[in-house]
Amino acid sequence: MMAGAWRVGRRAALRGGLGLTLAGPLLVPMARRPRARTLDKVSFQTDWRAQAEHGGYYQAIAAGLYARAGIECDLRQGGPSLNIGQLLLTGRVDMIMSNSFEAFTFVRESAPFYTIAAIFQKDPQVLIGHPGSGLDGFDKLSGRTLLIGNGGRVTYWPYLRKKYGLSDTQLRPYTFNMAPFLADKNAVQQGFLSSEPYSIAQALGRPPEVLLIADAGFSAYQTTIAISRRMAAEKKDLVQRFVDATLEGWAQYLGGGPGIEAANALIKKHNPDQTDARIAYAIKVLKARGIVMSGDALKDGIGAMSNARWINFYQSMAEVDVLPRGLDVALAYTLEFVNKGIGKPP
Repeated sequence: MMAGAWRVGRRAALRGGLGLTLAGPLLVPMARRPRARTLDKVSFQTDWRAQAEHGGYYQAIAAGLYARAGIECDLRQGGPSLNIGQLLLTGRVDMIMSNSFEAFTFVRESAPFYTIAAIFQKDPQVLIGHPGSGLDGFDKLSGRTLLIGNGGRVTYWPYLRKKYGLSDTQLRPYTFNMAPFLADKNAVQQGFLSSEPYSIAQALGRPPEVLLIADAGFSAYQTTIAISRRMAAEKKDLVQRFVDATLEGWAQYLGGGPGIEAANALIKKHNPDQTDARIAYAIKVLKARGIVMSGDALKDGIGAMSNARWINFYQSMAEVDVLPRGLDVALAYTLEFVNKGIGKPP
């Protein structure tokens, strides 16, 4: 895999000016107005359409955190037909929302990109059972029909299969349609903690059983920030300002800080499918399950990462042949821009 030429951050100048005022018969020059602050433009590509799971970025825009850091953030929505990794590789965007697996894809392909922060300490992927079906642990998956898509089958499924003695014969395709799940009370469906359980609860009139895959020991970081090594080296101050403002945005968003209404308004503007109820549900479960604030973040702040966690994840995936053996784990990430205590609980 060859990366395209890196597009360094552009700068957008705001105009200042010189005014004149009339005093009696003479024109007296006014003092020169201070030139407006020049903002560094950073483009950031999310992995899906706007939602509460991206709330920290929208909060940083709405509350002026990026602007105060001297940044104009061009926040771009993802979608089902967009290959955001390719956008980063070809230099069409400065940073992307990524994950632990993609970090090791960069390592495997010798691509000069890596992870600089991990917003989600826990992967929010879940397995969902019908209400009252007794799905209160991963040991209860045996013998059930499992609706899991292609992505899950090559990431967390091999890990669960080995750990809990499950079988590929249990698998059925997941087509992002709830109908097969709703029709089979023995079925278990994949989902995202803050999305499918909400929709299923609306359809069934009560909440389903939900197993967070991270609770099985699946240690992937999720909703990470990936960037070119070149930008990290040549624009180090800019990258640090962006990371700090983003982490503060997440601290404010989850804490109900000033501007959260404006942040949610931006989310709904960009994605009209989002409603106040759905956003409130997502924030609630993200907080209740410690998706952002748990693990390394409790000690080192939002976005934190650790060498031990990266090594554990890599080894667990290599053991089930999801990732190739022999990769240099240290090339997947850097701790330079995180672990500074932003948003750390008092």
